[in-house]
Amino acid sequence: MARDTGVNRYGKLSITLHWLMLALFVGVYACIELKGFMPRGSAARGGLMGLHGAFGASIFVLVWLRLFGRLTPRPPITPAPPAWQTGVSHLMHLALYVLMIATPVLAWLMLAAGDKPFPYFGFHLPAPVAVDPDLAKQLKHWHELLGSAGYWLIGLHAAAGLFHHYWVGDDTLDRMLGGRDRT
Repeated sequence: MARDTGVNRYGKLSITLHWLMLALFVGVYACIELKGFMPRGSAARGGLMGLHGAFGASIFVLVWLRLFGRLTPRPPITPAPPAWQTGVSHLMHLALYVLMIATPVLAWLMLAAGDKPFPYFGFHLPAPVAVDPDLAKQLKHWHELLGSAGYWLIGLHAAAGLFHHYWVGDDTLDRMLGGRDRT
């Protein structure tokens, strides 16, 4: 899953999942931003929130495949970055994985505490907590806080890839693009 034989890039599945999850994140955030333009209680606003939930739940499902893929060897960055950059990279990836797991879990708990269903493509997940409006408000706060942090995490992740590609000149970004190697 991590690499093609003899090639200094990630495998097709890893690359596809990476860019698919980016598309899902764009969908998650677009739905939230567009919802603000819709009147409360409107069908359009409800539809956007439904899509927001479906995209977020899809990220949650796919993140486990990504984590499984991290168990396989990853192609090395050429030339090798300094140790501090590798450490920062690991922290960034950890933060992104926390975002992709914790945010949907908080949404599920928030909806359950607010006595609302958590539908996912026709399936309704069971409520893991009792109805508690105060808990729902607290969970909503944490869900939104993590969601806001996601803008920064994703932006920094993208900026780091571009920095490595255009400023440092290593193959960090090339490894995830899926085209021919620069070497």
